[in-house]
Amino acid sequence: MSKQHIAIIDYGMGNLHSVASAINHVADDAHVTISCTKEDIINADRVILPGVGAIRDCMQSIIDNGIPELVDTVIQQKQPLLGICVGMQVLLSHSEENNGVDCLNHFQGKVKRFPKDATDNDEPIKVPHMGWNHVQKCQEHPLWDGIASDTRFYFVHSYYADVLETHCIGESHYGVPFAAMLAKENLAAVQFHPEKSHVAGLRLLRNFANWRV
Repeated sequence: MSKQHIAIIDYGMGNLHSVASAINHVADDAHVTISCTKEDIINADRVILPGVGAIRDCMQSIIDNGIPELVDTVIQQKQPLLGICVGMQVLLSHSEENNGVDCLNHFQGKVKRFPKDATDNDEPIKVPHMGWNHVQKCQEHPLWDGIASDTRFYFVHSYYADVLETHCIGESHYGVPFAAMLAKENLAAVQFHPEKSHVAGLRLLRNFANWRV
């Protein structure tokens, strides 16, 4: 039996090799490629869309590399796709960052900056939200398999996702509640970095590698 192919989209921004290393660790039956070529992405068994940095730069690079059309094709072909960190945010409708940037609109919702006056445990929050935080399960989903609700994952972000409840499968809190995990049909996304989240993060990536849509 041939190995399943997992493609990590390379548009110039993202922890590509860290994600690839984590996937290779949990799915030794997989052939992992880092690529932005149409052939690699649309022929993969599953696809990962990572991202770090400012949303305007990410979206511009995504557009310049023809990624919106490839993501559309992946979704239409029912290939499982996982967005990570800014790779999750670009899947929403719009971001407030950089004076407002339109995104790919695969999840209805907006990316908002954490409020300056927000508090957590009666203490002013620091932005960016950096470090470990709990994620509560909102809905059952294969990505949660073997992971308890309220498990901690590693976050680094200054903006958060405000989306329809129907799309939210995991929620966290940092001054305000925010969506930490999203899913619909063959599309899923996480705000945290599973590749930096030790045992729980690796389990989530293993679940993605085994996810049958």
